[in-house]
Amino acid sequence: MASSSNNQSEVAQDGVKRVALVGNPNVGKSVLFNALTGAYVTVSNYPGTSVEVSRGNATLEGEIWQVIDTPGMYSIHTITEEERVAREILLNETPDVVVHVLDARNLERMLAMTIQLIEAGLPVILVVNILDEAERMGLSIDLELLQQRLGIPVIGAATARKRGVDEIRSAVVAYRRTAARQFSYSRLLEQDIAQVTQHMSGSYIMSPKSLALLLLQQDDEVTALFKQWDREGYEALSEKVRQITFERRESFHLDLSLERKDIVRTLIKDVLVAPAKRVITIGERLSTLAVRPLTGVPLLLIVLYFGLYKFVGEFGAGTLVDLLEKQIFVERVNPWITAVIKDLIPWGIIQELIVGEYGIITLGIRYAVGIILPIVATFFIFFSFLEDTGYFPRLALLVDRLFKYIGLTGRAVIPMVLGFGCDTMATMVTRTLETKRERVIATLLLALAIPCSAQLGVIIGLLSKAQGALLVWGLCMLLLFIIVGLLASRVLPGEPPMFYMELPPMRLPQIGNVLTKTYTRMQWYFLEILPLFILASVLLWLGKVTGFFEKMITAMTPVMASIGLPKETAVAFIFGFFRRDYGAAGLYDLQSKGLMDARQLTVAAVTLTLFIPCIAQFLVMKNERGWKTASAIGVFVSLFAYASGYVLNKLLLMTGILA
Repeated sequence: MASSSNNQSEVAQDGVKRVALVGNPNVGKSVLFNALTGAYVTVSNYPGTSVEVSRGNATLEGEIWQVIDTPGMYSIHTITEEERVAREILLNETPDVVVHVLDARNLERMLAMTIQLIEAGLPVILVVNILDEAERMGLSIDLELLQQRLGIPVIGAATARKRGVDEIRSAVVAYRRTAARQFSYSRLLEQDIAQVTQHMSGSYIMSPKSLALLLLQQDDEVTALFKQWDREGYEALSEKVRQITFERRESFHLDLSLERKDIVRTLIKDVLVAPAKRVITIGERLSTLAVRPLTGVPLLLIVLYFGLYKFVGEFGAGTLVDLLEKQIFVERVNPWITAVIKDLIPWGIIQELIVGEYGIITLGIRYAVGIILPIVATFFIFFSFLEDTGYFPRLALLVDRLFKYIGLTGRAVIPMVLGFGCDTMATMVTRTLETKRERVIATLLLALAIPCSAQLGVIIGLLSKAQGALLVWGLCMLLLFIIVGLLASRVLPGEPPMFYMELPPMRLPQIGNVLTKTYTRMQWYFLEILPLFILASVLLWLGKVTGFFEKMITAMTPVMASIGLPKETAVAFIFGFFRRDYGAAGLYDLQSKGLMDARQLTVAAVTLTLFIPCIAQFLVMKNERGWKTASAIGVFVSLFAYASGYVLNKLLLMTGILA
């Protein structure tokens, strides 16, 4: 935090100005980030951490700026890894402007961090966001008076509605650094601060007063940095801090918090006016229903029924797949392209590579575009719609108590839900979980029991045609998810972390935002799967030409027979090794040919869902968790899948269910 700190110049071009967006989670930073930068962003781990930071360029009144969307933070005094990364960005990358985004509905609580940022001497602009919801609740905020009292630019906004974005752009470009305002604390606390600052002799990015408060809060990172900066004077400084913290050990943190609350109350007097009887909006009523178990669980079931079953399963995997895969590819594209290739290329072996049984076009591209694309597209529309409503944080609160039994917190619901879109992407998102134990458990459960959207869509489409099959599959997956989670939480050491989440407002999504998010995710997904599907077709063709593929099927036939499946099912499992959705598409082909009954389809669906992660997911697991953990998960999942398929097949035969 000294002025001599090395700026991380590799993250931005030399000479390009930086603006950092900071604030609590779920206050609209990412919405503002997208509004400023558009879709041209890069997301990468912050050096030395597993925390992702988004960066993008924005043209503000003809000038190029780099915009940094920092992880959520509640205070400059950091606790979580996300908060530490956010502070590192503020202090090591020295942004030219710091935009603090807060929720207008929680102005009093969130202004405490604004005070800390101003007090630290950072170039702050305050954005009072979600102003439309605050006004709907009857709250009135005098932004001009607040600006006078804080001494920094204050802008009212509702970034989800594009309100205030132009004013923010102008304020960033026009910002001119002025002397930082210092807020007055009690005489005793000011005396403590003065005793610490008199031992500081360097030049720092943060104000000495702010650093003194962090030292008195026993901030380990700041303490370690002072030890490096001033080795000669560190002992005297350290001794003074120890003396004061010992004398104030019972009340310092509480006293500081209460004094900052008093400062905030003084600031917002006559600034924030609330109605005598606060207006309860429809969004607030729905929010309350979503987090209470008695109403939240039925609401979740309604969301799953209409979103996953009807929209993704029936419409995506049914109507759209029938249109694209059968009517367009099978009936028109494949016959036409087969005739063209056979006329142009005389060599049968090359014809087989392009338009044969495992041809690049007739199988790889048909699977990717005709089967997988419509299912994934409908899922990402559904996911983006729910995300924009603000439902996911409420779902996290709803399942937090249940997740604690399996070693997770409600925060893990985000990668779990995202896993229904793409397990590869969801595995990367597990890095946002606080502890290594949580990240390992979440990675295991994603690899085992969470089907990706394409796999889920195909399974819903297949099993919904047989009465009771989909229910059996769903109950099996839920039961195995809970059993493995409980066992993992007992085997892996450690305690689950505390869970706290800021709730954004619930609102109707904007169609433009939903379509933009869907397009961005689809672009990423399709660019990932298409090369893998083509590669899988080439490898399968090679396997067929060399006879290796037939040998693999022969070797797997006894295993398939042991779980009651025909040998042709081995093809779907080989497909599944390349991509989970490729394997699901293989089941779709087998069902179309009438090779499996309802019992066999259900056993195959359960086993394939649990089966070894696809190549892409395995590689991400290796990058995130290391070779040892990824390999252990892969071996366990494979053995567990076949054991589960074996037991389920025996149970179905004994009971006569799905006969």
